Amino acid sequence: MTANSGRPRRTPVRFSQIDSVVVRAISLAALLYLFILSIKLLEASFGLFGSGFVDAVFRATSNPVIALLIGVLVTAIIQSSSATTSLIVGLVGAGTISFEHAIPMVMGANIGTTITNMIVSMASISRSDEFKRAYASATVHDFFNICSVIILLPLQVKFNIIGTTARWLQTSFEGFGGMKFSSPLKAVTEPVAAKILHLTGDSGWLGAVIALLLLFVALRYIVRVLKSMVLAKVERFFDRYIFRTAALSFGLGAILTALVQSSSITSSIVVPLVGAGVISLEQVFPYLLGANIGTTITAFLASFVTNSTEAVAVAFAHLVFNIFGILIFWPLRVLPITLARKLSNAAIKSKVIPFAYIIGVFFIIPGIIIFLMR
Repeated sequence: MTANSGRPRRTPVRFSQIDSVVVRAISLAALLYLFILSIKLLEASFGLFGSGFVDAVFRATSNPVIALLIGVLVTAIIQSSSATTSLIVGLVGAGTISFEHAIPMVMGANIGTTITNMIVSMASISRSDEFKRAYASATVHDFFNICSVIILLPLQVKFNIIGTTARWLQTSFEGFGGMKFSSPLKAVTEPVAAKILHLTGDSGWLGAVIALLLLFVALRYIVRVLKSMVLAKVERFFDRYIFRTAALSFGLGAILTALVQSSSITSSIVVPLVGAGVISLEQVFPYLLGANIGTTITAFLASFVTNSTEAVAVAFAHLVFNIFGILIFWPLRVLPITLARKLSNAAIKSKVIPFAYIIGVFFIIPGIIIFLMR
């Protein structure tokens, strides 16, 4: 019998797990600072471009159809509506484009972000039944956004319903979301942004390039860190607990996307579940609507650092557009769901259709119309 055989054994402390959480938390804080800094640097860089550049951008975005398609095309290329809306907020904060011209661009960003879902669904293209379900779940998000734009863009152009509502909300929350809230962020980012611009020789173009690189790096790794912290645990419970009711599904989509700051990630993650038959298209639809609400938090984070009430109003416009779309098409969900099913049926008959849809809707059609109407 050994000397310590009578002593109780101690459970070893898992320092590696604690260290991992601390490292990820510090990494997340640093990446959020980098994201906020990129917006401030972008705003300052655009301020150096001069009146000629500003006038050119104003002319390009003064047509709401072109502004909409620019939002679609840019978001499809970079596959991140968060990055696009952050860019739009930075442009508005710098006075490069107006609040009214930014609203159609935000609508376009909502459409462009759904391309990621469709790319994910292609993984099962060789398995017809699975692909049929997966492709329908990918395109239903797209059809919801397209249907919302078809209804709301003409109303916005004619009556400014989104702009008026967003300005009212911005005014109501001005003490929270306007100048007062953003001043601490401005204090810790403005000197660094000014220093970076000084090192570039006060070059607006070089400063904008650096800002865009910082923005994309920050968003890319914010998503990775948050995904490792959140999604791995949530994914196991999707089929067991989450989709029991539409309200639970909607709430998860909103909260999870707000945490991860990427509707592309949170909407794409359910595509394989629908493809496998674990959940139905009707069950996943409210989840996708919730993801549209959750992704608007990125625009708010970007707007707070601009010290511009116009930029904050753009963030509210993003939220209002999605709320209006949900109020219309949640009760009328049979329309986007039916359209998604019809397209997936066609995609099963000809595998060229899903590729043609992606290339045509997200790249060729916007590119041609922008070229012809510029």
